[in-house]
Amino acid sequence: MKILMVLTSHDQLGDTGRKTGFWLEELAAPYYVFKDAGAQIVLASPKGGQPPLDPKSSEPDSQTDATRRFEADPEAMAALAATVPLSSVSQAEFDTVFYPGGHGPLWDLAEDPQSIRLIESTLAAGKPLALVCHAPGVLHRARTPEGRPLVEGREVTGFTNSEEAAVGLTQVVPFLVEDELQRLGGLFSKAADWQPYVVTDGLLITGQNPASSGPAATVLLERLAGVSK
Repeated sequence: MKILMVLTSHDQLGDTGRKTGFWLEELAAPYYVFKDAGAQIVLASPKGGQPPLDPKSSEPDSQTDATRRFEADPEAMAALAATVPLSSVSQAEFDTVFYPGGHGPLWDLAEDPQSIRLIESTLAAGKPLALVCHAPGVLHRARTPEGRPLVEGREVTGFTNSEEAAVGLTQVVPFLVEDELQRLGGLFSKAADWQPYVVTDGLLITGQNPASSGPAATVLLERLAGVSK
């Protein structure tokens, strides 16, 4: 089992002068769900190399057992420091693809042609795809073979308007994940703020927030087992 995890290369939080990137828990929790299941994991990002970490995600209040395990894991940290360029990977090499969130993806992965092709080709190949927190926002340019929005008529979730308001970035992000998925015709549902919540619609799996990242990875493995039977 070979799994591709796609991280952002974007490190600027709009024009605030603050840093952003990927959210550590949303990488670490799924990483160990996959690793402990015996998967081979490849990390990729648009620019390759070390992707930017949202500094808030490594503060004490955001730390979890998985993040502490990741930061103490030389193999994991080495893989993170040397992500492969997104241009060098193809869905044909992998059984499934997982997108961690953080605010960064809303700026780069959401508009990245290689990411869009990866998403479209993964689902077209009959392989499951999972995205959590802000990462479902990267679906906003993805289309079906018929040219319709990929999320149109699909059950989805993602970082909610109220969660974005709670972190004070409603006016900073390029778009609100909840609003954008609904605008595209997605059937958006959600749990209470910060509670784990995962939605599956066929091969598409979405998680609401950081707490949903580990559960989404577990659902992805279950879906992958079902596909392979």
